[in-house]
Amino acid sequence: MKVFVASAWPYVNAVPHLGTMIGSVLSADVFARYARLKYGKENVLFVSGSDEHGTPIEVEARKKGVDPKVLTDAAHEYVRRYFLEVWEISYDNYTRTESEVHKDFVRKFLLDMSNYIFVQEEEVPYCEYDKLFLPDRFVAGTCPYCGFPDARGDQCDNCGRLLTPRLLINPRCVFCGRTPVFKVTKHWFFDLSKLQHMLREWLESSKEMPQHVKAVAFSWLEEGLKPRSLTRDNKWGIPAPFEGSQDKTVYVWFEALLGYISATIEYFKNIGQEERWKEFWFGDVRSFYFIGKDNIPFHAIIFPAMLMATGKGYVNPTVVAATEYLLYEGQKFSKSRRIGVWIDEAKEIMDIEYWRFALIRQRPEERDTNFTWKETLRIVNTELNDDIGNYVNRVLSMINRYFDGVVPGINETLLKEADRNYMRLISEAPRKMGELFEQNKLKAGTEELLKLAREGNAYLNQREPWALAKINKEEAGNVLTVGVNSVRAIAIMLYPLMPRHAEKLYNMLGLSNVEGERWDEAGEMRLNKGHRIGKVEPLFRKIELTPEELEGKLKEVRHKVEKERPELLR
Repeated sequence: MKVFVASAWPYVNAVPHLGTMIGSVLSADVFARYARLKYGKENVLFVSGSDEHGTPIEVEARKKGVDPKVLTDAAHEYVRRYFLEVWEISYDNYTRTESEVHKDFVRKFLLDMSNYIFVQEEEVPYCEYDKLFLPDRFVAGTCPYCGFPDARGDQCDNCGRLLTPRLLINPRCVFCGRTPVFKVTKHWFFDLSKLQHMLREWLESSKEMPQHVKAVAFSWLEEGLKPRSLTRDNKWGIPAPFEGSQDKTVYVWFEALLGYISATIEYFKNIGQEERWKEFWFGDVRSFYFIGKDNIPFHAIIFPAMLMATGKGYVNPTVVAATEYLLYEGQKFSKSRRIGVWIDEAKEIMDIEYWRFALIRQRPEERDTNFTWKETLRIVNTELNDDIGNYVNRVLSMINRYFDGVVPGINETLLKEADRNYMRLISEAPRKMGELFEQNKLKAGTEELLKLAREGNAYLNQREPWALAKINKEEAGNVLTVGVNSVRAIAIMLYPLMPRHAEKLYNMLGLSNVEGERWDEAGEMRLNKGHRIGKVEPLFRKIELTPEELEGKLKEVRHKVEKERPELLR
């Protein structure tokens, strides 16, 4: 079996913020790192890339008087560097929609869908001030169903109803605010209605797709799927491949979805194994797509429909791992109003791996969640430092103190019920954490890691190995041998979340290369009599700042960071 992992492609006209990280990029990385330990590195592929075509970038380039690619070259490299080098995102391939492999694949793929494509004239909104046709998302107005004043031309983000620009009350161009006119133009359409029955059958048969994702998809099906335009009149994008479409480009949403496949093809082409891409798209494959909830229709309806339309047998998504929204201190992230934290600002405030852990612990899995500095401090200072770090330090320090740094081993005849109960927990925790991860419950999965550390602290307090060392050293040895094996389990379970700190802890155990471990062996009693542990030092440190001081620090670094960004991202 192969496991394909993908995060939604971030649009490269802005630096990603914490909401983007938790909704797709970081969540996907945590899962991919877990999957490599669970299924073997050679059986897992993790991809994404910069989404860089479309109207917003074309407009920005026009304002600056430069070619759009000049802007996206710099923006893509900046975002790529932060993902890979700063946030430690372990993509096998982080590519871009300007990749020649991608552009060539998209054009061929759309021709494979020809049985579901037709040509039709339609009225398209056109901004006479900006002198460009406006894709649906770039027309705003009042929703005719719920009265939401900032609905877009394809969907109302408030009530979820599908819309067209014509349905909006008081439509306006999102760039200049002026009322667009409607012009007749010819476009190529993907007839989703022909695939409605197949999509329903697939969704009904899917046992692993999250229920909230199914609910959104079924609501679209109940509404009745309608044809959607595959082409646009803007110039910045992939030229449409259809006969007579020379002045059209492919709608950015369709081509970005196909990036999951083209990134796979590109990866194997780069390593000289061109045919192996098929291993991750046909046959025995489980695929996981990490996205925000606003992208559910594209991943649970449109993308599967495109795969079905080719008739080639592409594997449909196994899990669309959609999160709810992350808010910032009760407000939506906003670049214009400077509300939130962006990925290049975060590194100036605290260790990136503290961010990684704290964000997963605040992941909005069931409802919109509020990021706060207060909660972030609690997670770092209490959960990381006190629960995990303190427990690890207690176990390893006592092995040094009472057994000269050598694991004493277990005398089965002296094992007590408390020892056996904790050994059972060590065995069960990685399995439970993995099961939750595969259900798109990463935050819930981390509870198993914390439970192991908290119960470990309670276990030490109950068994008191420091007292036993004075009266029955063998029994104290049992407790600390059980403890050191729990620390090994903690190191492996921590790895997807905090790879550098997991390796540091692994080294303290006298081991190297935690990436070489197997998830299913994390709960085994592998450290036995005679094993020497390594140098012990504090794993985490508390952040000695108040929430107000952290907010002040963010404001201090923001001006400096903004000046260093490429022009498109400022």
